[in-house]
Amino acid sequence: MKTKFYRIANFPNVIGCIDGVLIGIQTPYQDEASYVSRKGFHALNVQAIADAEMKFINVVIRWPGSTHDSFILTNSNISNELEQRNNGWLLGDSGYALKNWLMTPFMHPVNVQQQRYNSAHARTRNIVERSFGVLKSRFRCLDRSGGHLSYQPKKAVHIIGACFSLHNFATEKKMPVPNHDDDDNHDDENNVAMQQPAGRAQEIRNHIASRF
Repeated sequence: MKTKFYRIANFPNVIGCIDGVLIGIQTPYQDEASYVSRKGFHALNVQAIADAEMKFINVVIRWPGSTHDSFILTNSNISNELEQRNNGWLLGDSGYALKNWLMTPFMHPVNVQQQRYNSAHARTRNIVERSFGVLKSRFRCLDRSGGHLSYQPKKAVHIIGACFSLHNFATEKKMPVPNHDDDDNHDDENNVAMQQPAGRAQEIRNHIASRF
């Protein structure tokens, strides 16, 4: 998998690309305010990690739409696992804090190497954006253009999970993807993690950048 990721833009040692996606749901009967996303609609914020073949290798479906991406990651099993056993790194946008096992873009690149790092990072991480697009093309009930899931959070969680599983099955079987433009872009500019990155993580990122 590291080799397949490397072939995209020469970014080394990548084991997956992580992002959050907002899935619209019916207005909840309980704790309604917490489900209002930053985009103004009721949703679940789903964390997913995609591999280089556009399959989802880890999904967390439980958090209300107002929950920050970095909070979901910090409270997930994958965070604990990678803290203890790090054999590569995830790529995430600036909605996540830089960690030894999670590489993020330079917010303010100061040289050509950092600019090239950011470019390679974006091209490689785009695989998770494309995976979300294919998922929503196959299951329009997850896309805002199709409205929203007309169910309460507990049932919506099971429907979303089934769609992710069926997406992986369809990808493995190389089933055709319906034509559909994903208008729900996953911009990170309004979802920036404010945590100061640790020194070791900065060293790792600087070392990677020096390769470009």
